[in-house]
Amino acid sequence: MEKKQGQCCCTTKVVKTNPQYKDTVFRMLFRDRVKLLELYNAITGNNYHDPADLEIVTLDSAVYMGVKNDLALLIDLKLYLFEHQSTVNPNMPLRFLQYVTAEYSRLTASDNLYGGRLIPIPAPHFMVFYNGTASCPEQLFLRLSDAFYRQEKENGRLQDWPFESGKESMPELELTVQVLNINAGCNETLKTQCQALGEYMQYVDKVREYAGCLPIDEAVNRAVDECICQGILKEFLLANKAEVRLMSIFEYNEEETRRAIGETEYERGVEAGIIRGKAEGKAEGKAEGKAEGKAEGKAEGKAESVLAFLEELESVPMELREKILAQQDFGVLQQWLKLAVWAENLDAFRKQADL
Repeated sequence: MEKKQGQCCCTTKVVKTNPQYKDTVFRMLFRDRVKLLELYNAITGNNYHDPADLEIVTLDSAVYMGVKNDLALLIDLKLYLFEHQSTVNPNMPLRFLQYVTAEYSRLTASDNLYGGRLIPIPAPHFMVFYNGTASCPEQLFLRLSDAFYRQEKENGRLQDWPFESGKESMPELELTVQVLNINAGCNETLKTQCQALGEYMQYVDKVREYAGCLPIDEAVNRAVDECICQGILKEFLLANKAEVRLMSIFEYNEEETRRAIGETEYERGVEAGIIRGKAEGKAEGKAEGKAEGKAEGKAEGKAESVLAFLEELESVPMELREKILAQQDFGVLQQWLKLAVWAENLDAFRKQADL
């Protein structure tokens, strides 16, 4: 086959998403000590060379009662907590407060906090790397005090500070988060100083570009292959190709779902435990929705999506496959899709779906 101009020489089989991949490409990339140290140096202007100088202390939700942050490191008696987001979240100061509380609890677990000796702790720094598609300044600051309940003045206007009888005062608890926009045209010096961060955004931009004209599975595959051919995150992508594809597809679908249904409804969906099914289900409309608009075609595409998720668990018996493909009720198929996304195994799905 003749290679078209601009087409990458690498080709790879299209992979399907797996709901068990809850990590992100950003988190996986900077889990590497060398790259994380490079990011730290770029942010702070320091010039550390030995990755052993830093200690990764990222929280694990399995250990810290559901609290999990993207990245955290200790270096030079300081604690840095990083988050990566595709939306600007005004609640990040409160979330970081939970993270840093868990970090300090871990760091002082063996200390006597009731004794007379002052327990030293590392000074914290909080940062969000934003790469969403919505407009955002190159840099902004979010503060915990923005969320505090506010009293009203006599004229009906809300007062910021002070809260007491007109006395000037500062909040007794404050936490400030720095948000850095890492999209094209923003913080370019930072992305130049941290090569991994700059190449990460080149990869993200390729995914978004191709997703505008291709099903997301194909868009991600093409972006991965092109980046490898062009030397963008080459070693990382070669070593983690399958995981990166799965995570990228999930991240894109989740981001699209946020925009489609709105942030408030999205968070409600997360609380209800169904939004990941909705995000993954968008693949049905893009990858298998050629007959969209026709009830029959939509049902068939939804059934194929159900089977795709079940195949990730184990081989689907022919009799079950036929039952799923024969179902024409779109509502039933939608429910089956949600069950398939969250099922631990095929037996659990069959029991919940009454199949």
